[in-house]
Amino acid sequence: MGILERFGTIMKANINALLDKAEDPAKMIDQYLIDMKESLASVKKETVNIMALEKKAEADFNENKAEIEKFKDLAGKAVKSGNDEDARVFIKKYKDLEARSAALESNLSAATENANKMKEMHNKLVSDIGELESRKAQIKSTVSIAKAIEKVNKVGDPLGKASEIGSKFSDMESKANERLDRAQAASELNGEIGDAADKLAKSYGAATDADVDEELARLKSGI
Repeated sequence: MGILERFGTIMKANINALLDKAEDPAKMIDQYLIDMKESLASVKKETVNIMALEKKAEADFNENKAEIEKFKDLAGKAVKSGNDEDARVFIKKYKDLEARSAALESNLSAATENANKMKEMHNKLVSDIGELESRKAQIKSTVSIAKAIEKVNKVGDPLGKASEIGSKFSDMESKANERLDRAQAASELNGEIGDAADKLAKSYGAATDADVDEELARLKSGI
């Protein structure tokens, strides 16, 4: 793409918007400066060429205009001298030059427009580069501070993880204690059941008065 074809892109470029969208403004500002300085170098070189074309178009137009006036003057002199044939030659000549004048004027107009665009691009790039240069230190300083804050936040992250682990350990400990309590309760319950059975068995197995009397009678019969 030629420099003139990039006119719209360069003129619409918004430095602040570009920097706001950049993920790393400090890094991008250096690249923007490189790109703009390369564009400025190309614009300067092309501007010289286009301004030269403008001067050439202007010279051609003015020369053609002067030729028209010259042959008009000669045609008038030939008529005054009674030389109609010579007058016809001069008239034919300046008529041809007048027909050419429209094309030369169009060329001059286009060359002037192109030269003006090149000057606008040159001035815009110079302005943008100046703004970037002035903001470069500020942006890099701001990004450095931001990165430092991010590092501090990352250092604090392990503490957060430790807190999370501690919380999980506390939950595990609580669950373990709860399990122990349940086991102890079950053990106590089993013990109570066992004691109840023993007591009941003893109540059924304890000697009654009848049993004692019977055993006493048996012992006496053996004497």
